[in-house]
Amino acid sequence: MATTGVTRTDGVHARLREDILGGVLPPGQRLKFPELCKRYDTSVGAAREALTRLASAGLVRGQAHQGYVVTPLSVADLSELTVARVEVECLVLRMAVTEGDVRWEADAIAAHHLLERAPYLDPENPARSTAEWAAAHAAFHEALLAGCGNRRLREVATGLRDEAELYRQWSITPALAKGRDVAAEHRAILDAAVARDTDLAIRLLGEHISLTSRLLIDSAAD
Repeated sequence: MATTGVTRTDGVHARLREDILGGVLPPGQRLKFPELCKRYDTSVGAAREALTRLASAGLVRGQAHQGYVVTPLSVADLSELTVARVEVECLVLRMAVTEGDVRWEADAIAAHHLLERAPYLDPENPARSTAEWAAAHAAFHEALLAGCGNRRLREVATGLRDEAELYRQWSITPALAKGRDVAAEHRAILDAAVARDTDLAIRLLGEHISLTSRLLIDSAAD
């Protein structure tokens, strides 16, 4: 029975996450338990556990006396999150380039290979990336940072990147409009890291993170 409960919660979590990142449940939308239970054919307990997990990843927020809402997008929150990500991820990447061994290089190269082969845009929703690409993207950035021996710093960096995923999905349309070449950015970061060019690698990573923020803020101002 315990295994069934875990499986049910995992399924609801996966479907909720997909609908949030896919824009089916837009930022700011209230998530009411009766509607969630009906939509996902699940129990209140499983829905609550899924929302708790999504809240820890920054995709939903709990509000006093109102339950949960899909995390609203805001310039102030994005700016704060971007500063934190640049500071932490660049620090962790610096340590990874310094400490990482040949196995770390191989794993990063392999993760990038999978990312390059993953289809980017969802044909049914071209304003969003495919789940396959999103998973490969997360795995690539995790592989880059895996050379850092400090587990706590890696976890903080990963947590901040998870929080930024909703913003990244909503940045795809303005990125396409501006002709952003995300694949070239990833390749350049990898090449610098494997070449042990620490300063270049962290500069490119910082620019990569900041560009997503700048595109979203600019599009909101238009």
